[in-house]
Amino acid sequence: MTGEGWLVRPPGPVPYDRANEAMHALAERRLADEVPDTLILLEHPPVYTAGRRWRPEHIVWTEDRIRAAGAELRFIDRGGSLTFHGPGQLVGYPILDLGHKPDALGYVRGLEEVVIRAAADLGVELHRSGVQTGVWSGDRKVCAIGVRLLRARVTLHGFALNCTTDLSWFDAIVPCGLANEGVASLSGLAGREVTVAQATVPILRHFERVFGLTLQPRADEADRFLPTAALLP
Repeated sequence: MTGEGWLVRPPGPVPYDRANEAMHALAERRLADEVPDTLILLEHPPVYTAGRRWRPEHIVWTEDRIRAAGAELRFIDRGGSLTFHGPGQLVGYPILDLGHKPDALGYVRGLEEVVIRAAADLGVELHRSGVQTGVWSGDRKVCAIGVRLLRARVTLHGFALNCTTDLSWFDAIVPCGLANEGVASLSGLAGREVTVAQATVPILRHFERVFGLTLQPRADEADRFLPTAALLP
């Protein structure tokens, strides 16, 4: 894929339900060829999401305890099992048309490549796993990846890169259903603070290079991710 696309960067943390609704609406518009390929970059308030491969034993805390801690639990339509999204984590939702014969594995490998290159620019060496998706430092996952293809063509969901994330949130779950692996953040690995804003710059640069896109900011589309009255606390 080559050409110009959209960059959608909503201001401030975006409630998961609002982001999920807006992301799916944008994917439907991409499928209808009403919008170009798009990358959404944002942060969420604390939320646990369970993909199609979740199992009850992957949730360590009760739902009451999760709510009491200030987080939400959502069951969603991506692949994979449980993960956490929250402050200090850069979440990317690419909405890309992969065509009539999509290479889903190649797409996931592309996302991994974006994160590996971006982390290298920030002084952190990461790698792929020979078995699992995502981006790793040793046996600790730094970036989770979970996707879905709408009508076997347009991408949904994406990646979650721990920058300054409070990793204690992951105590509530078995991350990605992998009991023997841990999690890490760019800040912890670098030995200095690596913020979401700092990580965004190389992520954008390498996303454009890996996927052959030039992304133009679209503030009007970002407004669609702002909470509506019905979704406000």
